[in-house]
Amino acid sequence: MSVRKGSRMSKPLGDFEKLILFALLRLGEEAYGAAIQREIAARTGRDVAIGAVYTALHRLQKHGFITARMGEPTPERGGRRKKFYSLEPVGARALDEAYEMLRRMAEGTNARLEALTETGDA
Repeated sequence: MSVRKGSRMSKPLGDFEKLILFALLRLGEEAYGAAIQREIAARTGRDVAIGAVYTALHRLQKHGFITARMGEPTPERGGRRKKFYSLEPVGARALDEAYEMLRRMAEGTNARLEALTETGDA
């Protein structure tokens, strides 16, 4: 992932939105609400309400960061269709910029952070 010097996101991503976009990136074609919720829970240990997932998905879709498509009806879902989500290039760029900004801020801080967490001293 890389960021061009001088580039800036038009709309900064919140922490939860970043988790949603990373889940979409990991899940690929199989990214739907419940799968996204499970992916976040499995990787972060956070218990996430499905309503929060759908609220964030709607917000990300409104900003053009993701798109949605309806899958085919399935017998195991009683003939209902799943709504699948895909990361769009603008969303990938926003995630890339957010990731790079955090990486640059964290660069070189591991030793200090470990020392503080082990001893509790400054």
